[in-house]
Amino acid sequence: MKTDTPILVWGAGAMGATLAAHFLRAGRDVLLVDNNVSHVAALNENGLTLTGPIVEGRFRVAACTPEALTGRYPLILLATKALHTRTACRMLAEHLTGDGVVVSVQNGLNEAVIAEEVGAPRTFGCFVNFGADLMAPGEVMFGGWGATVVGEIDGHLTDRARDIHALFTLFNPDAALTANIHGYLWSKLVYGSLLFATALTDEGIAGVLENDRYRPLLVALAREVCQVAHAHGVTLEGFDGFEPDAFAPDAPLGGAYASLDRLAAHNRRSAKKHAGIWRDLSVHKRKTEVDEIIAPIARIGREHGVPTPLTDALVRAVHAAEGGVPLGLELLESVRAAMSEGAVR
Repeated sequence: MKTDTPILVWGAGAMGATLAAHFLRAGRDVLLVDNNVSHVAALNENGLTLTGPIVEGRFRVAACTPEALTGRYPLILLATKALHTRTACRMLAEHLTGDGVVVSVQNGLNEAVIAEEVGAPRTFGCFVNFGADLMAPGEVMFGGWGATVVGEIDGHLTDRARDIHALFTLFNPDAALTANIHGYLWSKLVYGSLLFATALTDEGIAGVLENDRYRPLLVALAREVCQVAHAHGVTLEGFDGFEPDAFAPDAPLGGAYASLDRLAAHNRRSAKKHAGIWRDLSVHKRKTEVDEIIAPIARIGREHGVPTPLTDALVRAVHAAEGGVPLGLELLESVRAAMSEGAVR
């Protein structure tokens, strides 16, 4: 893969900007594209500022809005919110070279949407679990490390996959190359369902994961998503304390609680204490990605005859928060109320 052409990062929020800073730090050329005019202006005028316990620095970077972008690029990292995936793909398609590739650096199952828009051969999978927040125009807080995994969506270990893996090791030296990227993406959906649940309150990620009242709910919710994944033919992969086997329907409850303990410990090591979903609801007062990330779990469950009452209740609770219902344990209680007797042992 060419190294003399800028890496185009479409979406200069927390995830895209953090990756860009590390690529710039390693000497690679990066062009950031974002709809936020004030953010783009700050990036061009003052550079990209990275704060937090891991890396502190300011990086000179070029940035523009989608309307101002010119040229074609062989590598585009798509780092928008999941709800903007299709629109972004339709805008970036004309800037992707014929043999170029779009790498989804997002949460959710966005590869299917990207493939519909630019073609499966030009779509590449990526799983990231680091903690970062956009704090102000031009400034991102990088709070904590997490797993980084890349792979072709068809599972082949191609030269292109090895090149993209090498690029991502500039961000995380422990980045892995996999033949089962879907297993990681679905595992992130399981974990993501837990993060959406924590975002219904102001308690923080670790606080909810460690709360004895809600741990049975979290285990039941994780088991529900795991059952959908298994019915969909996906072999789940472990990461950062999440152990798929611990949430199998017949697995001992103690193993699931131990996995929650490890996930809580992982989050306590990060300066990012709340999920990005919580920031959408509490700070930005905007729509979350629940319809693009969590709701599809229920849809796929219905396709396979797997009931998803907790996932459905979680989506309803997030919609309520989006509609102005105050964040608090009452919202989490509404999800807990959907837990049927015998959901956990």
